[in-house]
Amino acid sequence: MPSESHGQATPRAVPWHAAWHERNYRLFAVGMLAAGFGLQMLNTAVLWDVWQRSHSALSLGLVGLARALPVVFLALPAGQLADRVSRKKILAFSQAGFAVVGGLLAIANVVHAPLWITYAILVLSGCVRAFNMPTRQSLLPSLVAPRRFQNAVTWNSAIFQTSAIVGPVLAGAVMALTDLAWVVYVAASVGCLLFAVMALRLRPRESRLLPTGLSPGGMFAGLTHIVRERAILGAISLDLLAVLFGGATALLPLYATTILGTDAFGLGVLKAAPYAGALLMAGVLAVRGEFRHAGPALLWSVVGFGISMIVFGFSEWLWLSVVALAIGGAVDNVSVVIRHVLVQARTPDHLRGRVTAVNGIFIECSNELGGFESGVVAAWLGPVVSVVGGGVGTLIVTAVIAWRIPELRRLTRLVEGPGDALHSSAEETSDE
Repeated sequence: MPSESHGQATPRAVPWHAAWHERNYRLFAVGMLAAGFGLQMLNTAVLWDVWQRSHSALSLGLVGLARALPVVFLALPAGQLADRVSRKKILAFSQAGFAVVGGLLAIANVVHAPLWITYAILVLSGCVRAFNMPTRQSLLPSLVAPRRFQNAVTWNSAIFQTSAIVGPVLAGAVMALTDLAWVVYVAASVGCLLFAVMALRLRPRESRLLPTGLSPGGMFAGLTHIVRERAILGAISLDLLAVLFGGATALLPLYATTILGTDAFGLGVLKAAPYAGALLMAGVLAVRGEFRHAGPALLWSVVGFGISMIVFGFSEWLWLSVVALAIGGAVDNVSVVIRHVLVQARTPDHLRGRVTAVNGIFIECSNELGGFESGVVAAWLGPVVSVVGGGVGTLIVTAVIAWRIPELRRLTRLVEGPGDALHSSAEETSDE
């Protein structure tokens, strides 16, 4: 990649559609869109189903706990496996696993199985997620040319946001009209199976996979790399703590019915709102190009997320709640793109699976365990205290991380030049 040395030309702008010129990315994107629609529909249906059967904030929180715990325990070995086995095959098997989860949830819904059965199936889905996330993210750099990587990440974000907008609204509409969650679960299975088929057709560039076999030392190599790279550590720690405190997704069924007075369709709109804002931001980022002051942009985006959650927590009007969630999703997408590019671009290929696995633990802890935390606090102190207090906590966490990790404040470009010490030091990361 071109360096920023004096006298050299600045990097040529990458077209907004650059990633789509590559066959690998087109297959990957189509599969990701299909599975994304399905899984977003599934997630919405699970929350509504659990709420309708329990009317308990704690029960909603347990949905996140059931999904998160398997990831916490399995992510490190899953990441090492992604560095030692064909990533496209793991991706295909894990997407097929999601299809099985959807089928089991459909059967449980039809036969009116006890709620603990639903939680058990969600634990299985967490096991699948543990292997899917590090594989899917670490595979992407080998599917596109290096100079198109940030563009591919931005498009991935746009695809995710699109599925996360349409999926919940469609699921909410189906359940509001028919009260049949099993239809949603079957649709999710079909989408995930399509991604499994697309994954098998990928032809990634040669990657330096390690010998087979799992060793504890190698398993923690990704964590060692993150600790050494302070900017990466700061970025993923910020995401972990901000969403852990500030996330409100798990409580949306409660807000929809008891505070905003809406139904399953209204829940779908609320769940889609953050992703609608994120999709608009993804379009801005795709046209905008590379970040020149990535660190400050990341920090201010998290501040904006915290403020939007405070507004949502106090809101008693559906329109204001939707707007607050949309703004929160828009600024959060800045954080998502910066963090993902930073992690993947500054990690050598033979460590990407394990580094992404550690990042996955942080994401799961923030999203799913954050949902559990929100449910527990809402059960004890009420939903408004849970959401508003979480937003305030996000602002405090951002200030502390900006102070304690100055490397994040000073971060400029996400992708360093070939002569930078960063890459040479990364290659020396222990791999035993």
